[in-house]
Amino acid sequence: MRDPGIARRTRAQRFVYSALRVLLTAFSKVFWRASFTGREHIPRSGGVIIAPVHRSNIDTVPMISMTRRRMSFLGKDSLWKHPVTAWFFTAMGGYPVARGTADRAALRACIESLERGEPLVLFPEGTRQIGPVVQELFEGAAWVSSKTGAPILPIGIGGTEAAMPKGAKMLHPVKLHYEIGELIPAPVGADGGRASRDELHAATQHLHAELQRLFDIAQIKAGRPNEY
Repeated sequence: MRDPGIARRTRAQRFVYSALRVLLTAFSKVFWRASFTGREHIPRSGGVIIAPVHRSNIDTVPMISMTRRRMSFLGKDSLWKHPVTAWFFTAMGGYPVARGTADRAALRACIESLERGEPLVLFPEGTRQIGPVVQELFEGAAWVSSKTGAPILPIGIGGTEAAMPKGAKMLHPVKLHYEIGELIPAPVGADGGRASRDELHAATQHLHAELQRLFDIAQIKAGRPNEY
């Protein structure tokens, strides 16, 4: 498979992203009444790791409208098997990753994307989850943040599990809300150098607590309070 880190978008692909952003923004407002709180926390420039909770395949659909900045994300490599879908998902900012593996090419793509000053979407829970509790997080977001110096932007998403539950094939017109938290600085070592394993773990635990808080708020604003 071609190294995703060297992928560059053509002019046509950039046009597709801009056009779909307009269409998906309109669709999300009308069909899901999507709302956002905390947009002021989104940096206007520079690399940033966008770290949302993950409850549905449509989590990123309204997210495209929360900023005019073009976002990148990782997607399962099977989406790149056919030339047409490969072109489309690359146009939408995607980089292929082999699920369940330590895909070094994908990690390089993440680092290069952030070093180019792009917002990068990483789901710290990994795959889609079910229920009100934010599951144990992978430490990839903290590691990439430490490696690049890019801050982490936590986001709680309310309503998407009802909009398209895991395994569902139809969309439901329920209220969605995105609660955007404050930036979490990149973890650094005690001496200002590279963060240790313990420091990465502490940063991941902090992100976990913040995601749970934002998820609870987002669910309330979507009219679906989390029940424990």
